[in-house]
Amino acid sequence: MTDALVIGSGPNGLAAAITLARAGQSVRVYEAQPTIGGGLRSAELTLPGSVHDVCATVVSLALISPFLQTLPLAEHGLTAAHPDAPFAHPFDDGSAVVVERSVDATADGLGSADGRAYRRLMAPLVADAAPLMDMLLGPLTMRRAWLRASFGRNAIRSAVGFARSRFTSARARALFAGVAAHSMVPLEFLATAGYGLGLILTAHAVGWPVARGGSQRVADALASYLRLLGGEIVTGERVESLSQLPPARVVLCDVTPRQFLRIAGNQLPASYRRRLEAFRYGPGVFKMDWTLSAPVPWRAEACRRAGTLHLGGTLEEIARGEHAAWHGASSDRPYVLVVQPTTFDGSRAKAGMHTLWAYCHVPHGSPMDMSAVIEGQIERFAPGFRDMIVARHAMGPAALEQHDANLIGGDIAGGAGDLAQIFARPVVSFNPYATPIAGVYLCSSSTPPGVGVHGMCGHNAALAALRDRR
Repeated sequence: MTDALVIGSGPNGLAAAITLARAGQSVRVYEAQPTIGGGLRSAELTLPGSVHDVCATVVSLALISPFLQTLPLAEHGLTAAHPDAPFAHPFDDGSAVVVERSVDATADGLGSADGRAYRRLMAPLVADAAPLMDMLLGPLTMRRAWLRASFGRNAIRSAVGFARSRFTSARARALFAGVAAHSMVPLEFLATAGYGLGLILTAHAVGWPVARGGSQRVADALASYLRLLGGEIVTGERVESLSQLPPARVVLCDVTPRQFLRIAGNQLPASYRRRLEAFRYGPGVFKMDWTLSAPVPWRAEACRRAGTLHLGGTLEEIARGEHAAWHGASSDRPYVLVVQPTTFDGSRAKAGMHTLWAYCHVPHGSPMDMSAVIEGQIERFAPGFRDMIVARHAMGPAALEQHDANLIGGDIAGGAGDLAQIFARPVVSFNPYATPIAGVYLCSSSTPPGVGVHGMCGHNAALAALRDRR
């Protein structure tokens, strides 16, 4: 009998398998797709020689993850490629604010009053980055400690309220709104400030790099290390039911609640089934990739140094767009998140060519084609962008879910990340990874700590399974 089976080879499934294998367990991973990785896959979506990240691209959380930091992934081919600056936020007047690796350099670009406020806010957090991320990404007991800390008291606030109380200028407020909007939650909701603070913290502590050669390299490195530990990976085999699995002492499921309900079938008691059925999914994304003949011609020169760009103008405009997507409406000026990897990772395109990655948030499962709208937002801050396009590829929520079954309705976060589901994920429980089926656990981003390439959902679930076995 195999000690452990894992369904799904995304970062959490692989992290769970590695945790178990390091504990001396025999492990087999099942992946429905022909290639491993889940949201970490890369592919030539536009032209031969152009490598695009199909879903996740910036891997800052992988560098600061309490678990992934302990793995020898560099020995298995993983290298981080860093831009000159983690991210930037352009404005309609042709200027931009930039978050640099240095807190002081970032503050210098915000003016005297907001610069002082930024230093007072971020310098202590960066000094305590490691313990803060341990609390933020660790088990629920650690997260409760995080709430009691000063960081937690700020993080629990809304992004809109926090930005307006902390900063005086529209530029600094917009900068904070742009990074908080990664949450895919309306910025007037409680706890959205935490997303902004956490991501700015990672920018200063470890940067916002991509994996050199594509996000697939992260999955490949994890898989290589797992195999070194004796783990097995089976691709092209979709698990439709727990009953089709061979005997095992433990089963970990890197799937969201909707898929688990189908896989578990009538083995789940009615009460737990109802609780999982009440789990809420958030907005989807409409994602685009391009091959370009030249770098994006940003009007603000500083944007050419940044790896990631947040397009949306003011705090108010970004907040309107996020509110609309959450409530089922589309925006003609949505918040657009852009990554320009070939400006600092030339391995992703042929000589003289560039790739570009972007998405906007849309209503859950939206069928609307947002291609022209996204390109319009980029053109707004980079006149002449469309003239650089050699080839494009677009994926709406349905296409994303077909690529990765965990992306329900295009939701890349594994479920809505509002305050209620930050701590009750997927259900209210002292052990949210365990299910009523003995030896069966959930380990996807639908469990704490949630979205991100950090592997902590899988790691924490595997630790829970090992504790239960003992």
